[in-house]
Amino acid sequence: MAESVYDLRKALQGAGSGIEVRVGLVADVLRNVLQAYKKKDVSGDVVGVWMTSDEGVEERRDERDVKKACDEAGTSFRLCRDEKYFIDDRDVPNDRPNDLPDLFTAYRKTVEPLREAPRKALSVQGNLPPLPAYIPPQDSPFIAPQDLDDALRRLLAPLDQNSDLPKDAVTFPPKATSVHPFSGGESAAHERVKHLLSNGSMTKYKDTRNGMIGEDFSTKLAAYLALGCISARQVHTYLLDFEDGRTGIGRSAVGYGKGENKGTGWTRFELLWRDYMRLCARKHRHRLYRIEGFQSHASGRGEKGKEPEWRSPGPKDPEAQKILLRFLRGETGMGLIDASQRELWLTGYTSNRARQNVASYLAKHLYLDWRLGAEWYESQLIDYDSSSNWGNWQYVALGDRTFNPVKQGYDYDAKGEYIKLWVPELRQWDDVQGVFQAWKIPSEERESIGLNGVEWVERPLARIEYRPGGGGSRGGSRGGGRGGKNNRGKHHKRGS
Repeated sequence: MAESVYDLRKALQGAGSGIEVRVGLVADVLRNVLQAYKKKDVSGDVVGVWMTSDEGVEERRDERDVKKACDEAGTSFRLCRDEKYFIDDRDVPNDRPNDLPDLFTAYRKTVEPLREAPRKALSVQGNLPPLPAYIPPQDSPFIAPQDLDDALRRLLAPLDQNSDLPKDAVTFPPKATSVHPFSGGESAAHERVKHLLSNGSMTKYKDTRNGMIGEDFSTKLAAYLALGCISARQVHTYLLDFEDGRTGIGRSAVGYGKGENKGTGWTRFELLWRDYMRLCARKHRHRLYRIEGFQSHASGRGEKGKEPEWRSPGPKDPEAQKILLRFLRGETGMGLIDASQRELWLTGYTSNRARQNVASYLAKHLYLDWRLGAEWYESQLIDYDSSSNWGNWQYVALGDRTFNPVKQGYDYDAKGEYIKLWVPELRQWDDVQGVFQAWKIPSEERESIGLNGVEWVERPLARIEYRPGGGGSRGGSRGGGRGGKNNRGKHHKRGS
């Protein structure tokens, strides 16, 4: 986020303008700025405040607080609709939020064909007005950062203190590297899209999107989209130019100039899914964060209409606290889950396939309040977006489908390479069944590789069975992930 802000600052300075960085709650910062201008009695004062809207409950609270500050100062306030999404709000076929279909497939059909649906992306023309001669200083007790390096030092200081983190937090495994090593900012976002088109990754995206190792198996544009570094319409424009052969970007890649292909088409599909999650948040508001979700009951957890018996850490269930901590630290005893949790903790990223498995495991195997997982992701993800994160957690945790992380391991990490990368304790074991389910490693072998007496190996949080080639499994999973034919979550079905 800091890199994105300072990249924006550089771009605005190049257009003859600039940006001021302040520390504090947004309404407090604005109130101090407005008051400072009044005290200074500068010519023109503040004409108005414009702010981009969001769908999150906390973000809406910020918007109300900013409006209140403007009203107190007698300053005009304008809340603008966010235009960084695939389908502009002016083109959404539903006049009222409550008219949004409860099935993604139904919504998708109202805006297809997706290649023709978005408006043209806008571009900056000429220079922008300069910043005013007088700019109020940072209000105490905070100190505004002087540059990006200073901002990073201040932002990372609380993490360096480790005050709220377990003392023996997970450490980076040897030879493991982040699959999301990118810098923030508009410049990096556009370079990322060009890279994906030029090396053919965008064309192959539909076939590779469920990968787990490497930088280019998925687009990894979500962080840039969430922070507004690039808009979905701009991504769409790049895709059109590639498909129609209008620019030299991707000229040597497969599919250049040959129209929409599986990869570019699925990229649009994913961009529309982000739109749909945002519209669901607009429709359901606070229910995005409620334990029962968008529905009055959780399908897939016992009888319909019966509230699930979620476990939450607290005096009534102290054992749940221990379970939660092992889950967060990647010590569940389930290889795929542990690898994903450790990767997330250390890098701020984990693949979409892993995220689905983690959400299903927490809710449907550990029976913990799914919001604990959603909040953990909120605190960890580089690409966090309120609507997408909480909406997708509901989609998995409250839907009918239950993922079997052992079967998923065989399907998407057949040699256990991803798990061994992030769970180095298992690197000395070759049998993938033991990599997926460490408790199945014979006790005499555990001794030789130093795993005897290790709690997560000998006492997994949940023993999930799966017999490869045995025609199914208890708690198993069929279908193809988000959009698979067996995804029957009442309000979250994503069509394929």
